[in-house]
Amino acid sequence: MHTKSLLAGHSPRGPISLMKRVYKYILPEVRAELNRWRAIANAIPDPELRKQALDSMNAKQFHCEGGGVYAAANLEQRHILIPLIVALQTISDYLDNLCDRSTSLDPDDFRLLHQSMLDAVTPEAPTANYYSFRVEQDDGGYLLALVMKCRNSIAALPSYEYVQKHVRELVQLYADLQVYKHITHSKREQELLNWWGIHSARYPQLKWNEFAAATGSTLGMFMLFLAASDSSLDAHQAETIKESYFPSICGLHILLDYLIDQAEDEIGGDLNFCSYYENQQMLNERMGQMVLAARKSADELPFGHFHRMIVEGLVALYLSDPKVRDQREVRKTAKLLMKGSPWTRLFFWLNSYWIRKAM
Repeated sequence: MHTKSLLAGHSPRGPISLMKRVYKYILPEVRAELNRWRAIANAIPDPELRKQALDSMNAKQFHCEGGGVYAAANLEQRHILIPLIVALQTISDYLDNLCDRSTSLDPDDFRLLHQSMLDAVTPEAPTANYYSFRVEQDDGGYLLALVMKCRNSIAALPSYEYVQKHVRELVQLYADLQVYKHITHSKREQELLNWWGIHSARYPQLKWNEFAAATGSTLGMFMLFLAASDSSLDAHQAETIKESYFPSICGLHILLDYLIDQAEDEIGGDLNFCSYYENQQMLNERMGQMVLAARKSADELPFGHFHRMIVEGLVALYLSDPKVRDQREVRKTAKLLMKGSPWTRLFFWLNSYWIRKAM
């Protein structure tokens, strides 16, 4: 495939050079960007919106740090990629908090809130009052500022025209998931199954809960931003990247997230896509297959070594989480998934552990 030339000479060659870039550039610059948004969020007039904006950044900082790793594959463009990734991920985390810990269960409210995410990746679209369907209104321009930061960054990407439709598709799926996932408990499962009915023919290899999980990942969007930072990108390459990331790498990402959150989701009555397997053995089998599918997709991509590091890094990041230790069944799954791990995954496991300790 001629896509091998994409980002040639930019991407780190191995785990050590990747982590050097992460420690030296990515983590400090992501944190500086988040601090800027924290200062703006601190001035939000409405107390509920202010609380959710600050809570989402404080509790989910690692989402932005993980997303920022994509900028390590093109350091020369990181001044565009890091603010863009941080702004879009911050919108996502803020809206997740607004829907999750919400004063509303209105699907129209959730849909309109997430329109901001679609508008952020569609520079030509008009903006709206995204809070129209809720009591809390005055965020002092915070959400709109995030939307505009995404748009301004996107305007500086040389090849965005080739990825825009794919980014929009992934954001639309993400928004759909957030709507169905957060409505009244009695309705959400049926809505998710109806939604799967629309998409199931395209993804015969998946179960409905795996498709839903895959739509919850922002990694495909970030990879498309990275690809668009290279002026040599073409339409075929953009499509290949989207299809390689979604659903396999995106699905693995979010299923790992749900895997380690099982205990707290059960306590909180939150929906968890790992709870829909018939038994533990089926969960372990499907998780193992997701790891293999994600690796295969990574290896087929341009600069496959980088994507392979992303996959091994995901497994390491989630399975090194302290939550794993407290859940007997999750510990067993983790052991199975780490069995025969390549040294890169073990290397990332140690780094994930170290970064957590240092935070």
